[in-house]
Amino acid sequence: MTDPKATAPPGAAPAPLPESLRGKKIVLVNHGDTLGGAAVVTFRLMQALRERGLDVRMIVYTKNSKEELVETVATRYVRGMAFCLERAWMWIFGGVARDNIFKVSTGDFAVNIHRHKWVREADIVCLNWFNQGLLNFRGIRKLHRMGKKLVWTMHDLWAFTGICHHPQQCDHYLDKCGGCMYLESGGSLTDISHRVWNKKKKTYAEVPVTFVAVSRWLEEKARSSSLLRDRPVMTIHNPFPVHRYFTRPTANAGSLSLGSYKPNLIIMAAARLDDPIKGLDIAIDALNIIFDHYPEEAQKTAVYFVGVIRDPSVLSRLRFSYRHLGLIRDEKVMRMLYAMSRIVLSTSLYETLGATLVEGQAAGAIPVTFGGDGREDVVRHLETGYIARGRDAASIAEGILWAIRNDVDRDMLHREALSNFGAEACTDRYIELFSSLV
Repeated sequence: MTDPKATAPPGAAPAPLPESLRGKKIVLVNHGDTLGGAAVVTFRLMQALRERGLDVRMIVYTKNSKEELVETVATRYVRGMAFCLERAWMWIFGGVARDNIFKVSTGDFAVNIHRHKWVREADIVCLNWFNQGLLNFRGIRKLHRMGKKLVWTMHDLWAFTGICHHPQQCDHYLDKCGGCMYLESGGSLTDISHRVWNKKKKTYAEVPVTFVAVSRWLEEKARSSSLLRDRPVMTIHNPFPVHRYFTRPTANAGSLSLGSYKPNLIIMAAARLDDPIKGLDIAIDALNIIFDHYPEEAQKTAVYFVGVIRDPSVLSRLRFSYRHLGLIRDEKVMRMLYAMSRIVLSTSLYETLGATLVEGQAAGAIPVTFGGDGREDVVRHLETGYIARGRDAASIAEGILWAIRNDVDRDMLHREALSNFGAEACTDRYIELFSSLV
């Protein structure tokens, strides 16, 4: 059993820093520091790189932690105005449908970061998810003129589309954006998506940026795009503190007071579980299939939902035994829940990687999910999890039953996560990249 008290990765000490990076300063830029998927993994990257001896700090739009190495840029009023102006402009003048206002970004009206002391001192600026009021392309050009080496870690597809964070079935980004489906009118060849696409094209022609995808699927998408097919793109997975996860619950698991125990526990987690992209309805349909047709397995199984559900009535049609635990920000509690679980479930319509799957796997839970995207970097079908047919509830039900009926070695799953997503493996790649730039 993996040691629950482990506080450091097993094995030899990490390799020393290259001489080229000694004394260098690095700034990570992200919209937030601890709330949201990109925020959490960027914060973890900062911590992991600092543990390797690098001077790394973080600039954000919204700060939720008390970490002294994270600072906001500008005042709250200025940031708020930038956020509101961009959203209002897209809706009133850009033609973006109101329901899509948070599915797209233009980068206009953003607060730039070039005046911040940490940025002025930095040798490398690593951009992450920075939309909705933080940084625009004018700001990126200013960073280049200041002599900063630029890395852009992509957590979605926005870097190489016009305005959307995910194009769904649209392939306009392969040529040049326009005729955008997120606009009220369906757009035109010269609509806002095409104009922003042109801004990106001009910026990338002027500014050398190394693009990092968090999964091989995202790298392939970037390399096929009109904007990045001739630019340097590589894959470096998000680092996870896999060594802190344990594969079986510790003695104090009972202190969580989660009610009656069932042999098989399924956990499904997201910041916002009822975001349509998370596919909660598909999960409910799959669980109801098991409840209706496989009562023996259903009787021994329960589901824990973790995350915000704005309208809890969406779970009213679920016949399966479940508990909704709300949003849990305590990582120790989450690690315990994963260690208690047999299955970690994700029915998202797409994921650039799938953080909850990695976290569940690190604790020995079997991932059951869809494929065709970054989740295939996490799951090898029928070996380290189950990849269901896309958007098919019946196939998800089959995957859950497979995971219940098969004895997958929990410690093997932990080792798999450590090998692919452990902090040392991922920071090695970043250190190699940073060293090549300075």
